[in-house]
Order: sequence, then C-alpha cells, then structure tokens
Amino acid sequence: MIRNALEPWHLVLLLMVCVLVFGSKKLPDMARSVGRSMRILKSETQALRGEGEGEGGGHGRRG
Repeated sequence: MIRNALEPWHLVLLLMVCVLVFGSKKLPDMARSVGRSMRILKSETQALRGEGEGEGGGHGRRG
C-alpha cells in the first residue's frame, strides 16, 4: 500500500503548490534559513557527542 507512495510527479506537484502558496521570491530565503538551521543542529549535536566522550567514558558505572 505504501509501496511507491512517493513518485517523481508527486514531488513536482508539491513543488508547484509551494511556489503558489509561498511565492517564488520567498522560497530561496526559506531554503537558506532551513540550511542554516540544519548546519547549526549538526554542529550542536557534534559538540554534544564530543562532550559525552570527554567525560571519562564511565557510562554511569561506579565503583
């Protein structure tokens, strides 16, 4: 049922609806802000992973 749910023409239709709703002038700005947000999220998760590894690696064990 879900198989082949997203075909290429679905993406074209979705893109056309986005252009109609948001207008062609706002789409590049929206894409740019989404890209910035993704970069910030990626850097923050990498920083958190680095912090977790630098704490000694005890994994909650005491003794």
